[in-house]
Amino acid sequence: MTTKQKHDSPILVTGAAGAVGGIGRSLTQLLLTKGHKVRALVRREDKRAEALRQLGAEVVNGDLTDLASMHRAIEGCRRIYFGMSVSAAYLEATINTAAVARHHGVEAFVNMSQMTVSQMSISETTDSPQHKLHWLAEQALSWSGLPVVTVRPTVFLEGFFLTLAAAGVRASDELALPMGGGKTSPISAVDVARAVAAILDDPTPHIGQVYDLTGPESADLEHYARAYSEALGRPIRYRDVPLPAWSEGLRKARFPEHVVSHLSAITELNRQGRYDRMTNTLRKLTGEAPMNMGDFVKLHAAEFK
Repeated sequence: MTTKQKHDSPILVTGAAGAVGGIGRSLTQLLLTKGHKVRALVRREDKRAEALRQLGAEVVNGDLTDLASMHRAIEGCRRIYFGMSVSAAYLEATINTAAVARHHGVEAFVNMSQMTVSQMSISETTDSPQHKLHWLAEQALSWSGLPVVTVRPTVFLEGFFLTLAAAGVRASDELALPMGGGKTSPISAVDVARAVAAILDDPTPHIGQVYDLTGPESADLEHYARAYSEALGRPIRYRDVPLPAWSEGLRKARFPEHVVSHLSAITELNRQGRYDRMTNTLRKLTGEAPMNMGDFVKLHAAEFK
């Protein structure tokens, strides 16, 4: 394949206007930097959509669960990144997108899943409704005949260690999470985007592969609190909060019940040591090490002050 041929067709990036912690925005920028055309799928016209246009992406509005939307988004694209935030409609969106992608004969379909799926089976699941949807989605994609590459990151730094932790660090110098003494190996969404960009840049060697992605270390929350302390220059302690009260706090913050159930299940799995896992996959895919906790906290220091 020549360079010209590789860059002729746009790559579809779903969830391109996602919030902090979303992969789509970073992936769009990385692919454009590599010289690819990018078609960025967004739910609505807003400042984030306009920012994608300013980067050089072709922006299309659409809904992953809508058939007509996905025909408009996929037609003319040879490669697709499929990712969606935690949602009760996740399985419908996956199959809807996959059906249209198969109709248009795409050459690569990169599916964003979760590492927990690697420990699930026809008889083993978790209490998270989202985990079950991810597992079912992977099953459906394996039956589809599509040229799928599956990416399974562990917990995102931008979730538990920024969005869900910043208020406690600001107000009380506490990393207040219900994660017990279990170890975890969180990874930045930016690093996950770099892995996906490497795959989409030359997908042929990756078709049919499953890539588990972790951060650079697996440690407990006491260890990560010390990383916060060093990065912020003030003592930060870990406080293991009761799960029922923490989950109720999410509900009061108007998180959907599907999301609350998912996040609550993750914290329980963490207590059980289910996220104490390490891989070197990111370095193999990108040639670079993942961001560590200290550097991540420094990068977002303003949000912890």
